[in-house]
Amino acid sequence: MIIRLKDILHGPRRFDFVYEPDWWRGGDADDQVLGLASPLKVQMTVSQEGNYYAVEGSLSGRLRVRCDRCLSSYSHVLQPEFRLFLSSHHPDLVQSEIELLEEDMLVEFITGEEIELGDIVREQIYLSFPMKFLCHEECRGLCLACGANLNRGECGCREKKGHPAFLKLKELELNRVKSNNSSITPRQGMVMIQFRSEGEKELT
Repeated sequence: MIIRLKDILHGPRRFDFVYEPDWWRGGDADDQVLGLASPLKVQMTVSQEGNYYAVEGSLSGRLRVRCDRCLSSYSHVLQPEFRLFLSSHHPDLVQSEIELLEEDMLVEFITGEEIELGDIVREQIYLSFPMKFLCHEECRGLCLACGANLNRGECGCREKKGHPAFLKLKELELNRVKSNNSSITPRQGMVMIQFRSEGEKELT
């Protein structure tokens, strides 16, 4: 949806609209956001405040995202609220204005006399993301050895705990110890003790 800035000069404008699930276009196969899981409701008000255009709004819907631990897709609730400022002026401001803007508001500089609200919505979706996407707090993730999803049950290699690289180092260490033990030979002064079972006869 595109709005013209000159239409805001006469007073604030409120916009209520809905994006259907096919609106979202992912970046590539590795994009963590797979698409919209439900229609996305948008409420947005645009008004002029001095040399800036204030944009306030909220989003309500669900995204299909990929869990950071098990890589399975799940539905993530999306309900951010936002407030930002747009300016068509060149960012050549005095120092006091810069300090105020950095502390109190988020300013984005635009060119032209139109605003694409879809770009603002997409940006606010990305800004609302958590540090990690988790399908649930107790997600067990993937087995480090075979890559099985541990939420679906135990895998066949769970007895080998630890990172595969460390397991390989452990195996090399055990082989080294075995090699050192096999190279031990009787030396002068060493007493070799041999144990026999009760029914075993001494060979002469």
